Amino acid sequence: MRAAATLGSSQPAITRALREAEAVVGAPLFHRRPRGMAPTEVGQIFLEAARSALGALRSAAEEIDEFCRVGARPVRVGTNLASAYSLLPHALIALKRTHPSISVSVTEGSPDDLAVALRRGDIDMVVGRLDSGITSATTHSIRLYDEPVRLIVRSEHPATALRDAHIADVIDYPWILPQRATRLRGDVEELFHRAGLSLPGNVIECSTVVTLRPILLETDAIAPLPMLIGVNDEELAVLPTQLPTVPRSIGVTVVADKPASDSVRTLFDIVVEIGRAIARDHYPGQV
Repeated sequence: MRAAATLGSSQPAITRALREAEAVVGAPLFHRRPRGMAPTEVGQIFLEAARSALGALRSAAEEIDEFCRVGARPVRVGTNLASAYSLLPHALIALKRTHPSISVSVTEGSPDDLAVALRRGDIDMVVGRLDSGITSATTHSIRLYDEPVRLIVRSEHPATALRDAHIADVIDYPWILPQRATRLRGDVEELFHRAGLSLPGNVIECSTVVTLRPILLETDAIAPLPMLIGVNDEELAVLPTQLPTVPRSIGVTVVADKPASDSVRTLFDIVVEIGRAIARDHYPGQV
């Protein structure tokens, strides 16, 4: 009864539609229980597919509305900490200078979450760190540059006076560490382990620049971050401490077998152009 009321239909019509669906699938979709109905294993698969189909229809309706309104399809971009502060903003600025009618929505997330969103079609491209979660046989990626992780502080931080500081020399400051279960957090923990040190005692866990930047500016906190975050911000500085971590490969990824719209191709080309300019300016040895 509740399902019929929610859908604005009659109970017999809902029952008939359910039976027709079960006939097509060839298996029961729901268990009937005293307090209602619950999906079977097959029903759960069916519901997940139905949600995906409905999501695709909603996305198509939004794209059609946008195209009819401005004459260009929107672009949905996924990004992460590695590119959200430098590569993607500059690419979007360049896009808007030449194609102001193209609207862009940006979603920030972990590489694993963005990989899932890309496969589902929830986003059109990922701009940021390339790793096994993003790159696969079903995607097309272009590596633009490798960016090291460095220790970032406010420009007037006392540790900036150190010429060749070891990580042990700055461990007693407050730290902002990446969230647990992230790849960068694992690298940072390995860094302290190699130095024979425990993790700092005064820690905030945060991977969002919009949150951690004010903390860096107002305190003596230290944060291991992609190097360009410190280089491109006049109020921040990069400590001379060398971190023997593997540089992060930064690039752009799309689904390999999905035809890209003109808008997606335009932003893709701009991201590649901006990324190669960053490589020339900051990492000339990689060009």
